[in-house]
Amino acid sequence: MSLNPRLIFRWTAFLLAGGYCIRMLIFGGWDDIGGPFRFLTVWALFFSFFAFSRMMAIEEGRSVRRWDGFVCMTAVINTMVVFLYWRLFFADPTSVTPDGELAAWHLEIYLHLLGPLLQVIDTIFIHRSYRRLGAALAWLFGVIAVYVLMAELVFQPLNSSPSGTVTSGLPYPFLNNLELADRAVFYASNFATAIVLLLVYAAIAWGFRRLFPAQVTL
Repeated sequence: MSLNPRLIFRWTAFLLAGGYCIRMLIFGGWDDIGGPFRFLTVWALFFSFFAFSRMMAIEEGRSVRRWDGFVCMTAVINTMVVFLYWRLFFADPTSVTPDGELAAWHLEIYLHLLGPLLQVIDTIFIHRSYRRLGAALAWLFGVIAVYVLMAELVFQPLNSSPSGTVTSGLPYPFLNNLELADRAVFYASNFATAIVLLLVYAAIAWGFRRLFPAQVTL
């Protein structure tokens, strides 16, 4: 019996995401309101776990629902996490970490490199997504809006740390050094970045589908 490379890839991605979700729930830290779910990285992780579970269901013939909008949003959010985290970390490590130190190496590699990469590979080259950009855009807008509202209206008022020169309680230390207007600009610029990433991935996916049309099983 020959092995199915797609099935191996998706089982690997699914199990990795599931394992790190469990680790996050146990060791993610619940001292502050929201626990690990104060961070967009963790939202991206759990989105990936759900997305990979749906891809597994399709691969094994248990579902025909493609979840195109959701999986595209997940790939874009994961990519945003990678770009934002490392850009801010290399500029000032204390802007995204409490003490300026990275966590366990395997956790950092998975959350801020390998996990997002697996998600992007699946959406573009295996699932062949980015056909319903309206749905993906709606998911992106909804997720980013909900996260921003949670950060500003729940996490910030109910948490006393991290603290900054302007406010306290916002998940990432650097945000607490920004006035509300400056934070609004930061949020808007990142939503714009998300749209650009979505369009870039859609272009790559379109080119891949043109070069390598999917085989039709008769």
